[in-house]
Amino acid sequence: MDPSNSSTGNDADPQPTAPTDEPPTGTRGRRRWAMDTRPLRHPAYRRLWSSTAVTAVGSQFTAVAVPKQIYDITGSSAWVGYASLAGLLPLVVFALWGGAVADSMDRRKLLLITNTGIAVTSLLFWVQAFVGLDSVATLMVLLAFQQAFFGLNSPARSAVVAQLVPEEELAAANALGMTVLYTGLVAGPLLAGTLIPVIGLAELYLIDALALCVTLWSVVRLPPLPPGPAASRKAGAREIAAGFRYIALHKVLLLSFLADIVAMVFGMPRALFPQLAAQTYAPYGEGLAYGLLFAAIPVGAVLGGLFSGTFSRARRHGWMVIGAVVAWGLAITGFGLSTSLWVAVAFLVVAGLADMVSGVFRMAILMSAATDEMRGRMQGVFTVVVVGGPRLADLLHGTTASALGTRTAVAGGGLLVVAVTLALTVAMPALRRYRV
Repeated sequence: MDPSNSSTGNDADPQPTAPTDEPPTGTRGRRRWAMDTRPLRHPAYRRLWSSTAVTAVGSQFTAVAVPKQIYDITGSSAWVGYASLAGLLPLVVFALWGGAVADSMDRRKLLLITNTGIAVTSLLFWVQAFVGLDSVATLMVLLAFQQAFFGLNSPARSAVVAQLVPEEELAAANALGMTVLYTGLVAGPLLAGTLIPVIGLAELYLIDALALCVTLWSVVRLPPLPPGPAASRKAGAREIAAGFRYIALHKVLLLSFLADIVAMVFGMPRALFPQLAAQTYAPYGEGLAYGLLFAAIPVGAVLGGLFSGTFSRARRHGWMVIGAVVAWGLAITGFGLSTSLWVAVAFLVVAGLADMVSGVFRMAILMSAATDEMRGRMQGVFTVVVVGGPRLADLLHGTTASALGTRTAVAGGGLLVVAVTLALTVAMPALRRYRV
C-alpha cells in the first residue's frame, strides 16, 4: 500500500492489490502450519537472517554481563537500574535520528558503519573486564555508546527487509527474524549463566564481539540498498518531524503504533514478576517461579515463530493485529487471576504467542503501508515504541500494584488492553480494513 496516494489520511486510503501467487497446490500437512521459510529463497535476505541467528545469542551475552558486572562492583541493584536508564536516552534519540539517516543514505553502508561501532564497543567491554578496571562510569559510557549505535542500526536493518523480499512475504520474513531474536532471549541468558562460572565474565563480551563479525561479513555481501528516489538527502530535525507528520496523516500507521502502545503500557506486567514470585507463587520456590515467569513470554513467541505457517500467509494484516492484541490482553487477564504457577505460565506463553503475531503484522504494515523513502523513519519510531512501552509499563504496574494489589494491576491492565483496542477498532476502522 502506498499512502502517498492519499493526502487526507482518512479511512479511504487506497488498498494494495492482492497478490495472485498462491502456495503450491501440492503443499500439504506440515508446510501449512510449520514455519514459513519462503523468504529464505532470496540469497540477500538469507544472509541477513543467518547473521541475526548468530548474533541473537551473542547479544544476550553482553545484556547479561553488563548488569552482572555492575552488581559485582557495587553490590547494588539500584546501580543496575541507573545503567539501564543510561542506555535508554541514547537509544531513543539515535533510533529517531537513525530512521531519518536510513531514509537519506545507502542502508547497506549505514549497517556497515553501525555494526562496526557495536562490535568495537563489545570489544571495549571485553578490554575493561579483562584488565579488571571495575569502573561503573566506564560501563555506563560504553553502554550509552552501544545503545546509540543500536538505535542507528535498528531502523535501517528493519527497513531493508522490504527491499530484499516481495510484499506478500513480509509477514513470513518478520516471523523468521523475530523467532531467532526471541530464541536468543531464551537461550542467551541460560547459556551465559552456564558459561560465566566456566570461562568468566570477560569472555562473554569477546564472544559477542566475534559474533558481530559474522554480521559484518553478511552485510558486506549485501547489494547496495539506497532508499527510494524521492528520499531526502538530509537527516535533521525537519526530516524527523516529517516522519511524525507522515504517521499522523496515515491512520493505518498511527493505529499500528497505538495498538502496540496499548498492549505494552497497559498489559506488560514484568515489573511485578519479582513480587509475584516472592509472594503469590512462593510455595513453588521463588527462584523457579521467577525464572519461569521471565522465560514464558519469549517461549510463547518462539513457538509462534515455529508454527508461523499457520498465520504468515494471512492478507488481512489489520485484523491479525487487532486479534493478536485482544488475545494478548485476555491472556494477561488470565495470568493476573491465576493462583497456580503452571496456569500462570501457560497464560504467559499464550501471551507471548500473541505478541509474536502482533509484532509480525505490525512490522509488515509498516513495511508495506509506508513508502520506501519513509520506511527508515517508521522503523525508528517503531524501535522507540517497542523500547519505551515496557518501561512505561514498569512504572504504571509498579505504582498501581502498590495501591491496589498485584492481581488488580495485572488483570485490570489486561482488560483495559481489550477494551481500548476494541474501542479504537470501532472508532477508527482504517486498521481493520487494511489488507495486502
